Amino acid sequence: MYKHNIKIKSMKETPSQLPFPSFVMNFPFSFSTENPNNIWMQEMSSDELKVNRGKAYKQFMDLYNFVSGAGFVCNLPSHGNKFQDLVYVANMGIYLPHIKDSNEIIMANFTSPPRQGEELVGKPFFDLMNYNTHDCPYKFEGEADLKYLYGNNFIGGYGIRSEKEAFEWMEEKFNMNIIKLEMVDKYLYHLDCNIFPLTKSKTLVCPEFHNEEEIKDIEKYTQIVAVDANDVYSGICNSARVGNMILCASNISELSINDEAYDTEKHKIHTLEKICYNEGLEPIIFNISEFMKSGAMLSCMIMHLNYVDYERSLL
Repeated sequence: MYKHNIKIKSMKETPSQLPFPSFVMNFPFSFSTENPNNIWMQEMSSDELKVNRGKAYKQFMDLYNFVSGAGFVCNLPSHGNKFQDLVYVANMGIYLPHIKDSNEIIMANFTSPPRQGEELVGKPFFDLMNYNTHDCPYKFEGEADLKYLYGNNFIGGYGIRSEKEAFEWMEEKFNMNIIKLEMVDKYLYHLDCNIFPLTKSKTLVCPEFHNEEEIKDIEKYTQIVAVDANDVYSGICNSARVGNMILCASNISELSINDEAYDTEKHKIHTLEKICYNEGLEPIIFNISEFMKSGAMLSCMIMHLNYVDYERSLL
């Protein structure tokens, strides 16, 4: 278990220096589905988009209590009812762990119109916690489109919400090596839909969404654990690692065995269980069905402030 009785030595220290996992989350006070801004939402009826707010708060608190019980969570303040997707903090930016003795965060530059301006909430929040924030001059939607591997190596997704030029700018300015993958499926509009770093050396990838050259580039830096398209569409890669636990979303508890989606969710969960068993990890399933109405999944709701979990020994 992690020890939480840490003394801050100086004002320059941040949650990123803590020896246990640290994250950002946001209570869903401004959450709504009023402005459909992705293909999943656009294909839903108005009734399907309606949010049960009490249920949404309960689902969020189940996740929040678990994550905050296993690590440290900084709560990004809400901004009235202005930003419907503020709860999806993984898009706010990305912390750069490879720059030692520093606290650098690259802020998002949103493509999605309802999300534009969220960075103005995040920037003073991080500034007050002694982070150095940097504005990206190109379209960039945060950790959801840029995954950390190890060292100065990252995987970035461009073409739908983030621009390739954003990653080229980061490489030059922050000494980053970014494997650049083109996002071509409108249903998988962020990289975290089909890429998930499982351990320091292994990454969940759906090979059919990437060309041969991209796959070879990935394999230079990490071992691919292949997953199929159906599991990707149902959110297997939209997971988050907390300690030796892999948190993943599923609404299977709300489904009848006769529902079309039941077998899909069952297969995803069984696949994740097998992967976790092989790696000495434990899968934990959360029902966030109200947030899935936004076309979002669990990884969207958590932003990393460090990656200490990936340094821990497993088996």
